[in-house]
Order: sequence, then C-alpha cells, then structure tokens
Amino acid sequence: MDIAGSAALVTGAASGLGAATAAALAARGATVYGLDLDKAVAAAGPLPEGVTLLAADVTEEEPVREALARIEADGAELRLAVNCAGIAPSARVLGRKGPHDLDLFRTVLNVNLLGTFNVMRLAAEAIARQEPDENGQRGLVVNTASIAAFEGQVGQIAYAASKAGVAGMTVTAARDLAQFGIRVVTVAPGIVDTPMMAGFSEEIRAGLAASVTFPQRLARPDEYARLVTMIAEHDYLNGETIRMDGALRMAAR
Repeated sequence: MDIAGSAALVTGAASGLGAATAAALAARGATVYGLDLDKAVAAAGPLPEGVTLLAADVTEEEPVREALARIEADGAELRLAVNCAGIAPSARVLGRKGPHDLDLFRTVLNVNLLGTFNVMRLAAEAIARQEPDENGQRGLVVNTASIAAFEGQVGQIAYAASKAGVAGMTVTAARDLAQFGIRVVTVAPGIVDTPMMAGFSEEIRAGLAASVTFPQRLARPDEYARLVTMIAEHDYLNGETIRMDGALRMAAR
C-alpha cells in the first residue's frame, strides 16, 4: 500500500511507540490522527507536521467512532490503523499480600486486549469503505503484542495474557478481513526504550540490554516505527506476528 496520501490512525500516540510511529508515517506523507488519553494529549509537546492528536479512550466505542468520524469529515482516506496503546503493571498470581488483584487483571486486559480489538474492528469498518487498489487491497491494521506473549516473566501474568490475546487474534482477524482487502499483522517487541523504562536505574537498564542476544542494547521506538512502515509497504505480509527482539528469549526473571 502507498503510505503517502493516506490517513493513518495510531493509538497511544502521545509518547513511546505510538509517537514514533505517528512521526514516521507523517514523514512518509501520511495524514496521521493519534489517539491518547486526555492527560497524555494535554502533556504532549510539539507535534510533527501532519500529526493531529485526539483525546480518546481506546476501551470505549463512542470516542473511537468520533475520531473516525473526524477523519472522514476531513476528507482523509483511512488506510492504516496501528494499535500502540497499552499498560504494563506488575503483580504475581500469588504474592506476599495475597492473590493477584482481580480488578488490576481486568484493567490490563481491558486496555491491552479489548482496546486493541475495539480500535481494530471500528477502523476496519472505516477502511472497508475505501476504494481498493489494483490488487483489491484497501488497507492494513498493525497490532502490538510483546515477546511476553510467549515468555512472560515473573509478575507479568496480566500483561502476558493480554498480549497473548493480541497475538492470538492475528490470523483470525486476517482471515475475517481478507474479503474486504484488509491485512492484519502483529508486532511483538522485546525490550524497547520507551517512557515506561524511564523509571529504571542505569544498572537495571544495562542488565536488560546485556540479556539481548544481539545487538546488546534496548530497542528504539523508531525501530518499531520503521517496521510498521515496512509492513505497510510489503503487501504480502499478512496474518503474521513478527518478533522485534534482537533474538531475546526472556528468562523467568
């Protein structure tokens, strides 16, 4: 698909993977609409040309529909949706204070899995209204899982379950949306240097980097963004979960 001239919807776009992806797509000529929570949008710095931030909770239907209606009202053709919004609290199934808090588990699944599904289904409806290209393609949805979907560490039970769900949707979603000319691909990053990592000490960050097979460093958000643009431009990638992890296989802790 051609990125230039298309509209893209990116969730979690105020920071981290979402911000890097929004900037990369805009640099390639896309009109980008980024979704994030109210406080994140308010705190965001200067935006790259071609990027508009809209306040919306991905777990709610109406705000996402309103964002999609804004894209349509602007006359932009939505061809790409990228789900980057997510949270990663830590808690064990059974810890010193008792069993895992059920509301916390529910919240993580609600944001990471239900939020991804909500945006995917509504964006797919909008993309399906676009005219197909000569190969019948109308667009693409890129979802974000994690290598925790396959090798969740101690304390990652909720996060791992939510991301395994995202990975598990990939083939079925690709098959469901094939009749509309929409591809679905999932990226499973390893350890990425995002704002969530900012609270870790240099010692911990160095230890995490050393655990990566090669290159022995944390991944950068712009590397995730470059992978998204490559997927968009590679029309034969579909129904696949791609690990972006430097061959890292997570240990138990």
